[in-house]
Amino acid sequence: MAAQTRALVSGQWLADAVRNNLVGPKLRILDTSWYLPKTKRDPKAEFAQKHIPGSSFFDIDECSDKTSAFDHMLPTSSHFSRYVGQLGIGNDTHVVVYDTSDFGSYSAPRVWWMFRLFGHNLVSVLDGGFKNWLADGYPVTSEYSKPEQKEFKATVNQSWVKSYEDILENVNTKQVQVVDARSAGRFRGTEPEPRDDTLPGHFPNAINMPFPTFMDASGKGLGCDSLSGLFREAGVDLEKPLWATCGSGVTACHVVLAAHMLGHPGVCVYDGSWSEWFKRASAELIISEGEGKKV
Repeated sequence: MAAQTRALVSGQWLADAVRNNLVGPKLRILDTSWYLPKTKRDPKAEFAQKHIPGSSFFDIDECSDKTSAFDHMLPTSSHFSRYVGQLGIGNDTHVVVYDTSDFGSYSAPRVWWMFRLFGHNLVSVLDGGFKNWLADGYPVTSEYSKPEQKEFKATVNQSWVKSYEDILENVNTKQVQVVDARSAGRFRGTEPEPRDDTLPGHFPNAINMPFPTFMDASGKGLGCDSLSGLFREAGVDLEKPLWATCGSGVTACHVVLAAHMLGHPGVCVYDGSWSEWFKRASAELIISEGEGKKV
């Protein structure tokens, strides 16, 4: 099935698959919704109320490194393998991810990237997310039956993950372009960060491309010409190395997905992102039009 390798699948394609009872060991659907605490949304409770028929809930906070001081940092290969195996996913399963955000897509690209990072390329994002699924009148249900466990063997591509030290070195060498997917206000330091212990701003040489700009007004992914234009306007050369960052490694994956759509699949993610950088970097490495970090 050619659609298995597409980064985006349409609501129509997925609705047909659901109607034809294709959801099973070869096709799994995951609600990957995740929200910042300040939004007061409970994605697990929302999943219990309604979701795409046949889907399971993927918990970004659960499938993470619980020993880290930072939110939902990447799990180990064995943890990821165990977690997705319990969702009925094997190495030959096509996985379709979506979320319930008002943007159309918010956290789903993070889980799309996680699967690819752990060696699983049979993964797609539902274009337009649950928002458009509902708008198009496709079926939803509150029913859930736990899938039969499968064996999943992860092979991690660690070179796709960047650390605080990598970013620090790059601030000095300026070898790699780094795109920050947060809003312009958070990037510039004029709007608050959603985490109370973190002030807004950015690190030197970062380029701002807010993640909603990769989608149209309805929340569906932009076409390739529009995506190319966005990168061009931002001064990003996709022929050269590119890393992505954001608040905590979630929306950075929109940059990865957009570059992938344009035939550049190897964009790396700074997993700790701004929430780590702000806590660890010295004051002169926090660029802000606001109050900045106290020395």
